[in-house]
Amino acid sequence: MKRLIAALLLTATPALSFDLSAMSDSEKTAFGEAVREYLMANPEVLVESINVLEERRAAEAVQNDQQLVAANQQDLFDDGYSWVGGNPEGDLTIVEFIDYRCGVCRRFNDEVHELVKNDGNIRLIIKEFPILGQDSDMSARFAVAVKQIAGDDAYMKAHDELITLRSAATLESLKKVADKIGVDPDEVVNTMNTASVDDVLRQNHQLAERMAIMGTPTFVIGDELLRGVPQAGLTQTVEQIRASKG
Repeated sequence: MKRLIAALLLTATPALSFDLSAMSDSEKTAFGEAVREYLMANPEVLVESINVLEERRAAEAVQNDQQLVAANQQDLFDDGYSWVGGNPEGDLTIVEFIDYRCGVCRRFNDEVHELVKNDGNIRLIIKEFPILGQDSDMSARFAVAVKQIAGDDAYMKAHDELITLRSAATLESLKKVADKIGVDPDEVVNTMNTASVDDVLRQNHQLAERMAIMGTPTFVIGDELLRGVPQAGLTQTVEQIRASKG
């Protein structure tokens, strides 16, 4: 970049510097030709400039996401209605926005729970964020209804069944799930469309909208917002986040 600036300076008089508006038409033409000639001879300068720009944009995106997490801490970490598992006193909280019909959520479900179990110092919060159609909405309503009726343990049993459910999430199939986990099927079905369930899903969607979350899974790990599954893997990402705070 320094070489580019030096080359550009040589094409203009000291008095004019980079004030293009002060240049004559012939000076502007000469300036443009000199810039083009330099870039054609040194194309690596463009690559360097693009890399710097991308790094700046990535840093700005991380900073913006951290500000979103900070502005929504209460709703993310202590909303009073989401399922909370793992270590309640853990040094790191992970929030996962899930859709039970999301293939990526299904593939990484075991990894999430194995991480929490093996680490022993993570607090896990799950937020239903149904965005993939009617089956997604039905599944989320079922999970929320089970939690409201039967509590956290029953909710996790429902979660495990829904995340692996191969059939469509119909009332019939969901009643079978309720019966399997020991919750009254009719009571669950009757609760699925109540105002209390509506309110949970509405608040989750509003939170996602405020944070510009449009897909699943989306993770919040500590004060970091990860849009999708981290390429480094969850375990390594947790280690990196912990190290950066240390």
